[in-house]
Amino acid sequence: ALPVATDAAIAETASRLRRILDAHGPDAIALYVSGQMSLEAQYLANKLAKGYIRTRHIESNSRLCMAAAGAGYKSSLGADAPPGSYEDFDCTDLFFVIGANMADCHPILFLRLLDRKRAGARLIVVDPRRTATADKADLFLRIRPGTDLALLNGLLHLLVREGAVDPAFIEAATRGWEAMADFLAPYTPEHVAAVTGLAQADIETAARWIAEAGAWLSLWTMGLNQSVAGTWHTNAVCNLHLATGAICRPGAGPFSLTGQPNAMGGREMGYMGPGLPGQRSALVAAD
Repeated sequence: ALPVATDAAIAETASRLRRILDAHGPDAIALYVSGQMSLEAQYLANKLAKGYIRTRHIESNSRLCMAAAGAGYKSSLGADAPPGSYEDFDCTDLFFVIGANMADCHPILFLRLLDRKRAGARLIVVDPRRTATADKADLFLRIRPGTDLALLNGLLHLLVREGAVDPAFIEAATRGWEAMADFLAPYTPEHVAAVTGLAQADIETAARWIAEAGAWLSLWTMGLNQSVAGTWHTNAVCNLHLATGAICRPGAGPFSLTGQPNAMGGREMGYMGPGLPGQRSALVAAD
């Protein structure tokens, strides 16, 4: 193959796509995009696919790493929009890291976490493996694989039992709380310890630290997302924050860590499935 000038390559690619489009229709063309792209490139790819070609087939490799978190945010908070910012790292009292090995996978952010830890913040790490992140934990919960939901629900059980929830916030900002008592009833510390393989005392310590924290931040990634229960993992994390009112204020909130540098940007641009920019959907007529 001979090198081709950029303009000629673009023109040839476009003409071939045009022939496919004319001969076989829009759904004969698919775009596979990436969370490594810039915001502008993600927007334009979505516009090209859905707005011009009008194919239904555009997908991102964010599907593998972030679709469960996105669906969990939507089912809990109504939008796939993590309600925190990196500045929260600098003022939180407690980091709750679950299913994420930040030391190896988010090293720059982990150094920022350690700066705050040196200033007095605590670190809880939940992981089946003793990772480099777990080695820095004040409390390491070496959980049995596949039992994260039991732990998350068990923590909320304890927070409710100890009166460490925020009734005013729950009343003002949530729906469905009346169903939680029956739902949480089976998740006693004894049961959760048996399911997860954790020491009951450690589960109780984690709940107590969450209760004591003026502001706390949860951080998670593939360990929760890449699961048949991935959506419910995010939902359960959000439940903990909603119940304690630890959301939408400095140092507090459910802060999913994306697997790629701009996966959140792409999700904001709607580049998966029926998404449209700005948290809108092609399934909604008004959008």
